[in-house]
Amino acid sequence: MPKQAGPTSGEQAKQLALAQLRQAILRGEMAPAQRLVENELAEQFGVTRASVRAALIELESEGLVERIRNRGSRVRLVSIDEAVAITECRMALEGLCAAKAAVAASDEQLDRLTGVGEAMAKAVADGEPVLYSDLNHELHALVREFSGQQTAVSLLERLNGQLVRHRFQLALRPGRPQQSLSEHLAMIETIRAREPQAAEAAVRSHLASVIDALRA
Repeated sequence: MPKQAGPTSGEQAKQLALAQLRQAILRGEMAPAQRLVENELAEQFGVTRASVRAALIELESEGLVERIRNRGSRVRLVSIDEAVAITECRMALEGLCAAKAAVAASDEQLDRLTGVGEAMAKAVADGEPVLYSDLNHELHALVREFSGQQTAVSLLERLNGQLVRHRFQLALRPGRPQQSLSEHLAMIETIRAREPQAAEAAVRSHLASVIDALRA
C-alpha cells in the first residue's frame, strides 16, 4: 500500500488509518497472525502512532485484529470451528435478508441479481475462481442491501469480515465454485420469484453447504 497523504493526527488521521487497515485485511493483503507494527504503519499512512493505535483498537472491536498484552497487535486468525460458528449465525441473518429481499426488491434490483448470477456462471466456465469469489461476495452484499433490514446488515458486515481468508480458500478449492454456483442461482431464482420462505431456505441450504466445505 502506498504512503497516504492527509492529516497526521486527530480523528481524520485515525479514520484514514482505520480505512486503509480494514481494507488491507479484508482484501487479504495482510495475512492472518501478521504482526501490525505501529511505527511502520504510522510511517506508511503518514499519521501518528496514536492514530494507528486508535484504529487498531477499533479493528479489535470488529474482530479483525488481536491485541496481545506486551506483544502488540496482529491480524486475528479465525479457526475453522469459529468460522463454522460464524456461518451458523449467518444462516439466520442472511436467510432473513433473502426473505425480505424477495418482498422488497424492485424489478430493477432483481435484474441486478440476475446479472451477477450470469457473471458468476461465466467466471466458473472461464475457470476464474478469484473473480467468482468477488462476485459471490457482491451477490450476498446486494441481497443484504435490497432487504432493507439494516440491523441484520450491520451484524453481517461485522461477521463477514472475519471470514475473508476462509472465503478465498474455499473459492480456490477444486470443484467448489461449480458446486456453489447452483446454490447461488437457486437463491437468485427464489428471490426473483418473490417467494420469501423459499428464498430463506435456499440461503440456509447454501450456507449449510459452506459449513460442510469448511469442515472437509
